[in-house]
Amino acid sequence: MIKFLDLHKINERFREEIDARIKQVLDSGWYLLGNQDKEFEKNFAAYCGTKHCIGVANGLDALNLIIKAYSFGAGDEIIVPANTYIASILAISENGCTPVLVEPDINTYNINPDLIEEKITPNTKAIMVVHLYGQAVQMEKIWALAKKYDLKVIEDSAQAHGAGVNVNGEFKRVGNLGDASGFSFYPGKNLGCMGDGGAVTTNDDELATKIRAIANYGSDYKYHHIYKGTNSRLDEIQAAILDVKLPHLDKDNARRREIAKYYRENIKNPKITLPQTYSEDAHVWHVFVVRCDDRDALQKHLEANDIQTNIHYPTAPHKQGCYSEYAHLSLPVTEKIHAEVMSLPISPVMTDDEVKKVVEVVNAY
Repeated sequence: MIKFLDLHKINERFREEIDARIKQVLDSGWYLLGNQDKEFEKNFAAYCGTKHCIGVANGLDALNLIIKAYSFGAGDEIIVPANTYIASILAISENGCTPVLVEPDINTYNINPDLIEEKITPNTKAIMVVHLYGQAVQMEKIWALAKKYDLKVIEDSAQAHGAGVNVNGEFKRVGNLGDASGFSFYPGKNLGCMGDGGAVTTNDDELATKIRAIANYGSDYKYHHIYKGTNSRLDEIQAAILDVKLPHLDKDNARRREIAKYYRENIKNPKITLPQTYSEDAHVWHVFVVRCDDRDALQKHLEANDIQTNIHYPTAPHKQGCYSEYAHLSLPVTEKIHAEVMSLPISPVMTDDEVKKVVEVVNAY
């Protein structure tokens, strides 16, 4: 069986170092907001190229905290891609804001920047870009709109650790392409912990201080409660695990690129639509998503040949029961994507033989 994602094999590579770091945590007797968290925050901020990283409990909390810290609420609108994972939209609605859904580019699956301006109103406060499937959004038009209309740019970087874009000849990673960014470290991410975890990155000193306080019950850590906060903290064990894995992220992403390149060059089945990329540097291939008119039959074909796949995602957010108020919207590109997409196995621990077998089985469909 070729697993869609072999988490045990991924983490086993670092077993000895992870064990040692967990032992440090256990021996310290300090399990929250300690040295492991501070070290990882420092290292991840440096990796992203930002001044600040605040470890939080998960990726949804990261986005929630950004919106809350900006004091956006009822009556405020935030533009968001219509085909994103539902967490992006949940963070908006949980703060009382209104998500304004914008269709993606059918070729890249990221938000179509040419469709954003027509959705901007006097109530618009921010554009949330989602670096979906591991590909960084091309930001020039986003930045121009944000400047023109005085909007914040919030990044959902949950699927794109290490991806980036070239800006005036300089490579800038996601997490450093907007005013603030939310990351998830769910175990299946390119940089994943062994439980839930997340982070906010930003260059805004005031915002970072406020988010850190809100995430700790709204407190300044001296029991002075400045905000009506919440409890969202990255624990010491997860921070330690992430800090062990962070130095290997670029190498792991390079392996993902190798696999994606082989898939794109060798899958020749005319029934399959392959993913496109702006540039090799932009994409870290969190998932390798193909499209097929008879997606479900293709998935069964792969399963019959001992290849696990996944669907990211089967139902568009505006067709989910919890967002029934948006069910009337006509979003044909989004609906087409959700009806046709399927993710092939891709991970840094896949062997060349496994990759070749996936191609052979797909081509035989």
